[in-house]
Order: sequence, then structure tokens, then C-alpha cells
Amino acid sequence: MKIKKLPILLILVILISGSCSNSGRNQKSVNEKQEETIKVPPFNADSAYVFVKDQVDFGPRVNNTPAHEKCADFLIRKLKQYCTNVIVQKGQAKAFNGTMLNFKNIIASYNPVTNDRIFICSHWDSRPFADNDPDVKKHKTAIDGANDGASGVGVLLEIARQLSISNPAIGVDIIFLDAEDYGAPEDQPRDEHSEDWWALGSQYWARNPHKADYFAKYGILLDMVGAPQATFMEEAYSMQYAPAVVRNVWDIAGKLGYSAYFPFEEGGYITDDHVFINKILNIPTIDIIHLEKKSNGDIGFYPYWHTIKDNMSSIDKTTLEVVGRTLMAVIANEK
Repeated sequence: MKIKKLPILLILVILISGSCSNSGRNQKSVNEKQEETIKVPPFNADSAYVFVKDQVDFGPRVNNTPAHEKCADFLIRKLKQYCTNVIVQKGQAKAFNGTMLNFKNIIASYNPVTNDRIFICSHWDSRPFADNDPDVKKHKTAIDGANDGASGVGVLLEIARQLSISNPAIGVDIIFLDAEDYGAPEDQPRDEHSEDWWALGSQYWARNPHKADYFAKYGILLDMVGAPQATFMEEAYSMQYAPAVVRNVWDIAGKLGYSAYFPFEEGGYITDDHVFINKILNIPTIDIIHLEKKSNGDIGFYPYWHTIKDNMSSIDKTTLEVVGRTLMAVIANEK
């Protein structure tokens, strides 16, 4: 996935009104009075779950493999079913080991002519190495990437389906970014350029947007949004480049009763697609990513990150619905 820069940060817990009373994680018990203050369009978690499984069923979606190509065809076909404006951005990028990766960024645009727009994105490729697996013998095994990749795409496919039913008032771009997870293995020596081998598809898109003079008010990246009882802490690059966007999304999540999932707690710096979009394209972009406090006080990823256990058994419909409903509310209440 990406380089971790987690343990050095001080964790600041900011208490917000009502956070203690919303410690339960069942979205079925959302406070109706809170929902009255915002629009909450439909989102079907069962549908999102199927979309996650559809991707995983192809096998590991590693660049230059038949599974990767078949999944690309599936994603293009589904987006064209839900949107009349779909662009496939093809290219090649050199990996850390010199391998030339064929990649496809896939973009669906709703209300494409307006600049009053936002984008939401996720990477759809999966890691070629299970280099964080406790079994060293499995470190060269490609992972399913059910949570790390497919979960975000599954949520976005369901959002695309919902937007095809009720066209959004603003412009929305849904972007599936490729070649994110082909960074160097954990046991390979690092240098000052190591982080640049990650997020190759987003680096390309940021330098070559799908539309000339592309503009969006902000962007939201999803990464690992399907595990049970996930916590989406305030990722540090997101707070550096787009603090107002973070606050808006987390506020909306809180109004929906999801404060336990979206705590106002500071997370670590994560090298992810949003970093390059912020630096290259200068569009404020945040990362909704599963981060959690470990027993030693450090912050890290969810337990099956870059292991062979990142499969469908780690996907929870409740978490998919929490993230999906939050994003649908963000889109519907955008001013």
C-alpha cells in the first residue's frame, strides 16, 4: 500500500458533543433528530458488498496480469451502466524494480460541464506482495486486497449507481486510480525517493488530468473502508492540505451517528494517492483511511494490511454503509 510514518505523532483526542453517547457501532440506531439537519440520500450496503466481492473474485488485481485486465473491463462496464461520461486513461509507469506497469485510470463524470464539482476516488489495483504477513514464506504472495482497494471501489460503485438514479446537483467525478500498491517491499532498503514508487496512477492523473484545465473544489480518497469496527482518524496530510474538508466530512459523519467510526483524533502521515494530488494538482484532497491506536500507543493500519488475510472475511457491510451514507450526505449537502 504505502510507506508508514505513524509512531512519531502525538495523538490528540478532541472531545466533541455527543461523542460518548454515540459509542455504539450499529448504524441502524442513528439519531433521527440529527439526520433531520442534513439530507441523507439512499445507499445500499448489500450492493456495495457485492461490488467488493465482484472485484475479489477476479483474483489479485496486480498490474500486467489477466485478473487486472478482467477487473478493468468490469469496472468500465459498470461505470458506463451508471454514467454517460466515462473516460479510460491508459498509460505506463515504471515500478521500483524497473517493471513497466500497464495501468488504467477510470473516470466517470456527472454534470461534466460545471466547475462546481468535487471528486471521490479509490485505487482498484491490489498489492503484489503480502510483505506484512506474519508468515515470511508468504511475503511474495499477491493479496486479494478486499479491504485495501476493493472496499473503496465497492462503495464508489454503489454511489455511482445511486447518482444514476438521482442526478446530483453538483458535478461529481468518480475516479478509480490504478498502480497505487506496487511500492517496494517492506524488507527492501529505503531512500529519499522510496515513497515516489507508490500511487503511480494518481501521479500520472495529477500531471495529466482527464480534462484540460480540470478543476474541483476538493477531493476525497477512500482507502481500506470495509473492515469491521473501522476507525477513520484524521490523517495528517489531509489536515495539512485540506483541514476544512476533513472537518466537514467528520461533522456530517457525527450528525449521522458515526462518531465512533470518525473520531476527531489525529492520525499519522500516510503516503497515499491524495498526497500527490495535493502536491501536483493543488486540489485540496483528504484521505478516509482506516487507522487505529495500537496497544503500545502507536498508530497503525488495520491488522490484515498487506497480508493474505485481506480477503472477503475482513469486509463488513456496516462499515461500508457508514462510509457510503456519509459520502452520499456530503454530496447532497454540498453548497
